Amino acid sequence: MDTSEKIGKIDIPKKAIYRLSIYYRCLQKLKANEVETVSSTTLAKAAGVKSAQLRKDLAYFGQFGTRGLGYPVDILLSTIRDTLGREHLQPVILVGAGNLGSALLRYHGFEKEGFEVVAAFDANPDAARSRGVLLAVYPDSDLESFIGENSVKLAILCVPVEFAQAVVNRLVAAGIQGILNFSPIVLEVTPDVTVNNVDLALELEHLSYFIR
Repeated sequence: MDTSEKIGKIDIPKKAIYRLSIYYRCLQKLKANEVETVSSTTLAKAAGVKSAQLRKDLAYFGQFGTRGLGYPVDILLSTIRDTLGREHLQPVILVGAGNLGSALLRYHGFEKEGFEVVAAFDANPDAARSRGVLLAVYPDSDLESFIGENSVKLAILCVPVEFAQAVVNRLVAAGIQGILNFSPIVLEVTPDVTVNNVDLALELEHLSYFIR
């Protein structure tokens, strides 16, 4: 898989893209507290990275900030927002509205981060609606037509593991380019598709090591 994401005319490594998202959240908090400038040391500490790493990440934008004064919060926010494509809400679909999927659909924090879950799909839409999901839930047979008609590029996957690869094949063929995968399986996708895996059991196993 390609090791970098092309955003506009800038080639930025995927790990740096992840860190930029963290910087963006930190800058939002600074702006909310009416902070106008921030030093690389302060921003790096808030983001949990080293100052040298932060300066290296921001160097993708060229010369930025003023020595001794720091970075202007508003301008840095705007620059990262444009790079991450957050000037408009990005549409996202969710596939698999079971217990976990339904819980995610009831979460109201996506829009604050620039994303809008526009529809959900499930093999049994009525069961999903009975869980209190207010968003439109469609049968999975409508998946391809909805993606094409609404130019959706992002999907959240919460289907049972035995169906995950088959669903992903359909998503990719329909034009999905980014997948947040909650199914505990390594998915096979084409090089132009990015998959981020969220394995809750694996994360708990990792945490359990540190409490022995």
